[in-house]
Amino acid sequence: MATENKNLSVYDKNKIPNAKDLRFGIVVSEWNNEITEALYQGAKETFLDCGALSENIVRWKVPGSFELTFGSKKMIKTEKVDAIVAIGSVIRGETSHFDFVCSATAQGIKDLNIAYDVPVIFCVLTDENLQQAKDRSGGKHGNKGTEAAIAAIQMAVLGK
Repeated sequence: MATENKNLSVYDKNKIPNAKDLRFGIVVSEWNNEITEALYQGAKETFLDCGALSENIVRWKVPGSFELTFGSKKMIKTEKVDAIVAIGSVIRGETSHFDFVCSATAQGIKDLNIAYDVPVIFCVLTDENLQQAKDRSGGKHGNKGTEAAIAAIQMAVLGK
């Protein structure tokens, strides 16, 4: 497991660009809300910790992870953000629905990164069970939302 011995929330603030002049979007799936809310909190707290102003953090909600691509595209076109974090959680069930949603969401976010000059960070947990999702959204492996926010800051600076 890639995160077995890594806490996703650990970062050296001295190595991260200051985010005070940047504007961020966070598009959050409402599906598996307990997980996505924790990821959102990790991302938002990290942006603020790295200097972003609260008024420069825009949050939109979408129904599920599949809708993150459309929500992110609309945000790119209307909100003048420097980077977006797309937050979702897909937990494997008994059907192949998991595979289709995960693949389509990853491809959709990749397509946005090719089509637009605004980086969209993939913060979609694709876990086998609820415990794995909890472990990566503030549990023993830290918070993937934190990691995504750091990536968004770095990519926003790269994009300028």
